[in-house]
Amino acid sequence: MLAPAAIFMTVFFAWPAVQALLIAFQTTQGTFTLANFQSMFHDTDFLRSLGNTLILLALIIPIETSIALGMAVLAQSRLRGRSVFLYIWSIPLAVSDLAAGLVWLSVFTSHGYLNSILQDLHLIQHPIGFLDYNNLSSVVAAVVIAEVWRSISLVMVIIMSGIQAIPSELGEAAEILGASAWHRFWRVTLPLLKPTLQVALILRTIAAFQVFAVVLALAGSALPVLAVKSESWVAEYRNFQLGATYAVMILVLSSLSTVVYLGLLRTPREVFQR
Repeated sequence: MLAPAAIFMTVFFAWPAVQALLIAFQTTQGTFTLANFQSMFHDTDFLRSLGNTLILLALIIPIETSIALGMAVLAQSRLRGRSVFLYIWSIPLAVSDLAAGLVWLSVFTSHGYLNSILQDLHLIQHPIGFLDYNNLSSVVAAVVIAEVWRSISLVMVIIMSGIQAIPSELGEAAEILGASAWHRFWRVTLPLLKPTLQVALILRTIAAFQVFAVVLALAGSALPVLAVKSESWVAEYRNFQLGATYAVMILVLSSLSTVVYLGLLRTPREVFQR
């Protein structure tokens, strides 16, 4: 029964990854070389794209995880109308990366919805260039907002599954002992969510290193990131070796982040035994 999934993963993920790894260490003639990595490190946009990727990562992951955690807790609470909120929050799950980028492009452009609303309210006289190349901070903010909106539902669903797996008796016992709602969340729910948060953080960090379509739609070349540079070297310059080298760099960074999360959010074995 696992054969279809294994075949799919092999054909569309494992085999392309192996091919990219081989190309990164080959010349155009197929001989082994490390010159591709030297070329990447000497690329004028390498440090800039690496820095932009890390900045987006440092902003997206904490914001997204914090909001998704609050959304999951509210969705599991006894508040009236929570099912309606859950339905609305789940809408971004059906939106692709590029579609999300285009949606937020229509919001942040000079003649987009945001500027139109601000002008109609007489809060501004002239359109604000939220995506102006000279206003890099607002471009980064727009990308962060779009990426968080696009992927926060997935994190919320993962965290909700972890909350549902926590026995309700633990919270009820803490409530009987006089623990407030905040203390029950901080002392009972959050520690038991460590394995779930670990999975959510690993998945989202790997995806954040690969952020591509949203950046391309909103910022274009004004905000180079590793994934965009990998695509540009292949699509624009037909340099498959350098494009694969950038992809390998993303793979290395993603693997390192996974190791860090596995170490920082390690759960004692006795938690599982209980």
